[in-house]
Amino acid sequence: MEALHEGRFYEARADKSVVCTLCPHDCRIHDGGRGVCAVRYSRGGRLYTLVYDKVISREIDPIEKKPLFHFLPGSSAYSIATVGCNLRCSFCQNWQISQWPKEHLPKSIAVADRQPAEPVCPQLEAVGDRVMGEHVTPQQIVDVALATGSRSIANTYTEPTVFYELAYDTAVLARKKGLKNVFVTNGFTGNEALRELATVLDAANVDLKFYRPESYKHISRARLEPILDAIRLYRELGVWVEVTTLVVPGVNDTDEELRGIAEFVKSVGAEIDGVGLSED
Repeated sequence: MEALHEGRFYEARADKSVVCTLCPHDCRIHDGGRGVCAVRYSRGGRLYTLVYDKVISREIDPIEKKPLFHFLPGSSAYSIATVGCNLRCSFCQNWQISQWPKEHLPKSIAVADRQPAEPVCPQLEAVGDRVMGEHVTPQQIVDVALATGSRSIANTYTEPTVFYELAYDTAVLARKKGLKNVFVTNGFTGNEALRELATVLDAANVDLKFYRPESYKHISRARLEPILDAIRLYRELGVWVEVTTLVVPGVNDTDEELRGIAEFVKSVGAEIDGVGLSED
């Protein structure tokens, strides 16, 4: 087994299991098992990340594609992602990479949450217990971002919370070189991690998918309130926040739900420029 990078934000237990507190799932992961995201691994009472050096996607994007419309407008963002996500949304547009680790777990590996009776996203061709991605270091990411003329590094495409260690270490180096740091996130991040992240993060686009707890529970396998708390906390800690809601006909497009989202955003801060809406 290749060298593993120790994860952050966890509590070790006497039975060699760990409780991962990186996100609000608070996964109890037994020795040899993985969390709900399937990229955080418990071994010998320690938590490891399987994606610290496994970047699956690297692109140069307009910042507006993130979408951020009031942060460095007209600039380019060097965008990166690893495989993995701590949600399991049934309409995920990047399911091939966000759900890859869950679809390729050997049956012998225990996962903290086995709620789904069957995969929500389509099955992928089995290729064994490898973690997909190109070997890249934080310094290399920063160097390429500078070489491309990008003004920021965006952690995007999948859920950056699950590759927190890579994102954070890269952001620290980026700050020293004058680059801005961006999270495009589902908002399902633990408060302790978010507070540390805010020391090096400049902007976040949070995907507020629904305003009904039952929708988050049944469609995304998450809870609404921690996401609302994260949006509030980002703003409180001085991170520029924009909010996106993907409007899915028949799912979250009622006047009541959209009004609730708009009123919530306004209550957090009038400078958050409304809600970005787009149809699937």
